[in-house]
Amino acid sequence: MKITVIGELCKDVFVYGDTLRLSPEAPVPVLTPSYTEENDGMAGNVVQNLKAMDDTIEINFIHQLEDIVKTRYVDEKSNHMFIRIDRESHIEPLMLNDEYVDMIKESDAVIVSDYNKGFLTESVLREICYHSKFIIMDTKKKVSEHTVSHFNFIKLNYQEYTKFDKDARDIYIDKLIVTLGSHGARYMDKIYPSPDPKETIDVSGAGDTFTSAFILKYYETMNTEESIIFANEKASIVVSKRGVATP
Repeated sequence: MKITVIGELCKDVFVYGDTLRLSPEAPVPVLTPSYTEENDGMAGNVVQNLKAMDDTIEINFIHQLEDIVKTRYVDEKSNHMFIRIDRESHIEPLMLNDEYVDMIKESDAVIVSDYNKGFLTESVLREICYHSKFIIMDTKKKVSEHTVSHFNFIKLNYQEYTKFDKDARDIYIDKLIVTLGSHGARYMDKIYPSPDPKETIDVSGAGDTFTSAFILKYYETMNTEESIIFANEKASIVVSKRGVATP
């Protein structure tokens, strides 16, 4: 199986430490760092999830060249995040060249992980769809009804869904998968419950896991219901782990 992942890549940095007192200068906790963990985030986390769930697939990754870094400062014992500091520069929009087009055409599936950083315009999204055999998008931005029509599936969380174009929601109900956190996912007005995790520690990156798992199971079964159930199972695993994790 060949998959092309397209979207913004970031570096996720987690600085863990102890918070034993408040600052004398302001009513804020003082974090004493103990250790730091780093991993590829956003679309990079999709790639890592695919590798973790099936190390036999061939993955192409099309992403921006500019750096994006998300640094989270977290209390180690409670896993409470005090602040997240993002560093990013202006991102140049993707231009599809012949090499990229060939990657897309030769792929069994394409995953678009659009974090709305300016890398993917609606026109290039439609162009990607044109060359794809099968394509799913996880998007953080509102896209037009015309663009929605070109995708096989679009994965949204509930907040993103409420901001989505209402006409597109009604017309393309068979394309929209809405994740509902601990309640599972909704598709075609049916709720697919999520297994209860052992403990919800960190939901960071769970949406990436869901999308990756859905694609893998759908390619195997061509069954939407089975794929959603499988994706729910994998997402419930990662939320019981610290940081941005894989199943």
